[in-house]
Amino acid sequence: MSPIPFLKFPNFNIYSTPLLILVVQGLIFGFLLLWRYHQKRNISDLLLALILIITCYHRTTYTIGFMDWYDTFRNTKINYYLISLGMVLAPLLYFYVKSITTSDFKFNKRDIWHFVPWLIFFVFKGFILIYDASQPGFNETQNGYMVINLQWKYLDPVFTLFSTFQMLLYLAFTFQLFYEYKNKIQHYFSNVFKLELNWIRNFLFIYSLIFIYGVIQIFINEVITELSWTQKWWLQFCSALAVIYVGIKGYFTDTIKLTSLNFESDYKVNLLKNKQIVPNKISEDLIKKKEQLNSYFEKEKPFLNPDLNLIELSKKVNMNRAELSEVINEGFDLNFNDFVNTFRVNAFKEKLQKGEHKQLSLLGIAYDCGFNSKATFNRVFKKLTHTSPTQYLNSQVN
Repeated sequence: MSPIPFLKFPNFNIYSTPLLILVVQGLIFGFLLLWRYHQKRNISDLLLALILIITCYHRTTYTIGFMDWYDTFRNTKINYYLISLGMVLAPLLYFYVKSITTSDFKFNKRDIWHFVPWLIFFVFKGFILIYDASQPGFNETQNGYMVINLQWKYLDPVFTLFSTFQMLLYLAFTFQLFYEYKNKIQHYFSNVFKLELNWIRNFLFIYSLIFIYGVIQIFINEVITELSWTQKWWLQFCSALAVIYVGIKGYFTDTIKLTSLNFESDYKVNLLKNKQIVPNKISEDLIKKKEQLNSYFEKEKPFLNPDLNLIELSKKVNMNRAELSEVINEGFDLNFNDFVNTFRVNAFKEKLQKGEHKQLSLLGIAYDCGFNSKATFNRVFKKLTHTSPTQYLNSQVN
């Protein structure tokens, strides 16, 4: 009597078990994010959930393969139903970062065009399934005529090449979007440590490394030597590990949506128009506002508030945001962050001269001057003084 097929599956071994555990954990975080989206309607949760679920889904072929699915069920049709979602993943990475770094982000109907390439691929896969399923002997074989003679020979190489260039393009746009965001927050916030979203940087690096690893593996397999399934397993394992990191950080990191700010202000355009009309008046007005702002900072010391931002300050000095940005950028030749932190650093130096470092730590003094983190303080101090706080103190003592 031949053994019952299902007794061979699943086979838990050193290849299948790690993938299974990691994929299941990744799916849990994906569904947790879906649940949070259902409760709070934060589009970034939905997008990250889809990214996690798709990444886990792509590990399915190898996970069940190492569990002996294909050896146990020789005529399985799972290859017809497991459709690559790589062409969906690329734009999702972009829209996820955009949803966090763009004020009032909304997914528009025109954004659907980003997913049209995958829809075309899906139609081809559907056609192949319908054709092969209609051929005699389909139930007795694992892969039909169209899969072997059309998909594997022609479609898969074309779509693999297309998805590779597509992912490269979207990653480039996404990195550009992220670093533009990091530059913009310097013009709106005095302390940017909590807003820098370094986790998003790590997120992008992880998916970039996985992408590069995958491209190298394809090149080696197609050009140099055919890799074994166990050699290809390492890419799946690293991807599954990445899913856990992304799931944990993505779920527990507070990615603040900047819904109250419009980074695309056109005040500079209006400023140039005004300068062309009455340049002398603008220059005099700028000097007057510059003196007003400098006097306000020296007397009221708003920089002591660690949460000071452009909007809050504009209300206190009776200027709109565009006027205030003009005064800081054009009058002081600084962005908002450097402008405010210059006063904080000067206040820190004054406290050292008064000997307050004998009663408080340097970090304690920094907090009193408006800084809200050790990392921000050290970085800003070195940027503005070209020395560390400790080195500066020692130079003053000596």
